[in-house]
Formats: sequence, C-alpha cells, structure tokens
Amino acid sequence: MLPGSIQITGETLSGAEIKDICDSLKENSVRLLSIRGCQLSDRDFGRVCRGVAESHSLAQLNMNLGVVSTINRTKHLADALKTNRSIQTLFLHGSPLLDAGLVTLNTALSTHPSLVSLDLGDCMLGDEALRLICAMLPPDGAKSGDQIAGMLAVAVASSRTLEVLDLEGTGLSNQSAQVFLEMVENYPTCLRVLVLAENAISPELQQQISDLLSEGEEDDDKEGEARGSAAIPTREKTSWIPHSNSHPQMVLLTSGLGESLLAETEM
Repeated sequence: MLPGSIQITGETLSGAEIKDICDSLKENSVRLLSIRGCQLSDRDFGRVCRGVAESHSLAQLNMNLGVVSTINRTKHLADALKTNRSIQTLFLHGSPLLDAGLVTLNTALSTHPSLVSLDLGDCMLGDEALRLICAMLPPDGAKSGDQIAGMLAVAVASSRTLEVLDLEGTGLSNQSAQVFLEMVENYPTCLRVLVLAENAISPELQQQISDLLSEGEEDDDKEGEARGSAAIPTREKTSWIPHSNSHPQMVLLTSGLGESLLAETEM
C-alpha cells in the first residue's frame, strides 16, 4: 500500500490519535504528516518525534503555528531529525524558536541528507540567530573577507539538497540581505527559492538577489538543453518569491515530493 497522509489542524490531540500517528510512522505508511496549530502534551510530542525518527517513508512534516513551543520540544525535534533520513520538507512557520531554538536545530538541519524545503517564517529570529548558526559551521573554503558572510555562504552553499528557504518576517535587516547577496553571487548553491518578505530589507537588495537566483535557473536550463532534454528529468520552474502583503501566505514546494504531497501549503 502506498504511503498516505495525516492532516489535522488546530485540534487538541487525544492519546488515541497520538498512538495512531506514531503507529503509522513506525509502519512507514505516512508520507505527509501535518499537525499545524494542534495542542498536545510534551510527552505526546516526544512520542511523535520518536515516530518521526523511525519513519523511512515520511517526506513532509508540518508543525506550523506553535507546535514546537519550547526549547525541550526543539531538542526532541532535533534528535528526531538526526536519525530520520527521509524528510524532504519541514514547516516550522510561526513557532517561537528564538535564537536558542535554531541553534539547537542547526546541526540536525545542516547535516540532514534529504531536506529540500525549510520554512522558518515568523519564528521570532533575527540577525543574531543567523550569526549564532553560522558560528557553528567551519568557514573552510569561504572567499568573502567578511567573516559572517563567509560562514553563512558555507552554511547554505554546502547543502547539496536545500532548494527552498523561507525567512519571512524573521526580523532580518539589510546587513543579512547583503550576506545572502554575497552568497548567491560568489558560491555555487542549490538554493532556488528565498523568501525574505516582511523584513526590513530594501527593495534594491531584494531585486539584486532575485536577479541572481533567476540567472542560476537560466544557467541550469541551458545546461539541461545542451545535454539533451530526454536525459534530464523535468523539474518544475521555481524562482524568487517577492515581498507580498497578500494573505494567506503560500509556500511553494519543489518537485520530487510525489503527487501525494501538497503542491502548496497554506500558512
């Protein structure tokens, strides 16, 4: 039987529901698990994380809207991600991670072999969070003279799978945007979608980053044509998601997740 999905929104999860979720994860019968905005005890959250760690089928995990609400829960999730090898998309939008929470998750996120899409919008992060994360990564190979820019370049460019990064409303400034600009300008990266909406970043910097990401997509398309379209799997075109005040916010998912997953997830 093909893996299915479990999607529950804004409910208080009972012990029986938690057991069903955990059993499905351990039986590898779930490809998409969404418990966005749900209420559950710390003990039950730990049980779900242990199920996530054991699952080989789970490709998309949605814990948006405050599910990861404490540092202890962040530690449980980090432990699960260190063991899990199948998750391709992780949504943590609207979780009060703070700097300490993101530092706790950093190693698990940066070393995960399959993670492609990561949503950290509205997680109460700022420039300091980026500096703390980057300080945990070795700057070997960095070409930038600015230490922070060099370490951030390594953090993102070293990932061979990360294509979508959502940092909407995370308190970033032009300083952080300049770091991202240097990264996409000077380092090879798989990054195709970068969301910087609702931050104090100038339109000029956003446009520069947008142009560079678009150039990367065009280069990939040209390489694919040169090798012959028959030999290259078709990939959905993805690029810049600009600043927008429209609601609800939508997150674009990259291809490769299968038709059983959501093409777009409402925040």
